[in-house]
Amino acid sequence: MFIQYKGAGINKSDPKKVLETLMRETGLWKASKIDNEYRQTVSSGFDTLDKELPGLGWPQSGVTEVLYDRIGIGELKLMMPAISHLSRSQNRWIALINPPHIPYAPALEHEGVDLTRLLVITQKTPKDYLWALEKSISLKSCRAVITWPNQIKDAQVRRLQVASKEGNCWTILLRSEKLASKTSPAELRIRLRSCRSAESTNLKIKILKRHGGWESPEFKITLLDKLNRKRETLIRKKPTLIYGEADKKKLSLTPTSISTAHQSSGI
Repeated sequence: MFIQYKGAGINKSDPKKVLETLMRETGLWKASKIDNEYRQTVSSGFDTLDKELPGLGWPQSGVTEVLYDRIGIGELKLMMPAISHLSRSQNRWIALINPPHIPYAPALEHEGVDLTRLLVITQKTPKDYLWALEKSISLKSCRAVITWPNQIKDAQVRRLQVASKEGNCWTILLRSEKLASKTSPAELRIRLRSCRSAESTNLKIKILKRHGGWESPEFKITLLDKLNRKRETLIRKKPTLIYGEADKKKLSLTPTSISTAHQSSGI
């Protein structure tokens, strides 16, 4: 491969410095080493996963694609330690756009999410959905956006990637595992698979694409810490779910349109 670089100030007599300059100024990276430098991240809350993520945590901006084999295997619970931290550390929204079910507020609160910073947005048409998604990401009113796109083109994901960087917003696209073999402009892609019922608290993860490294081998994480594991034993017959048809009178989160939801945020 031949790369022509017209930048100034390169000492061509020192190959190591030439490579360092190219990596710093053009975005080149070594596929043999995970890029853990010069990246703003937030811990996933799972040590095994953090070790495999560039910067030792979830990116604080950019598009992350999470591909899963079926809904409800723990795809949201995996995000909750980071989402909880972000909801409490900054005065910005955490937005759920077009979730497949009504979010179960007590479960989110149990995970430590500040419900006063949580926003649920629903849009019916693809055009309105993409508009709401891009505006939520780019205008710096949201710290993180989680969404479930039915169909989205690579060009649209690329736009979201740019908007996410501009808005300093972590954008999570939850999509079908069937897309794992296809390419994507998302800078981080991970595949989730459920474990057999005896290991219902475990999740199999494979990183398909990451900045500064090859794809990872598949590994397992346990979604419950020691405290939650004890609690799970006590409530196993009636588990706490992130998704649930909750009593709307008790649910503090209600679907709303982008026009009213972001009125106070200036969108």
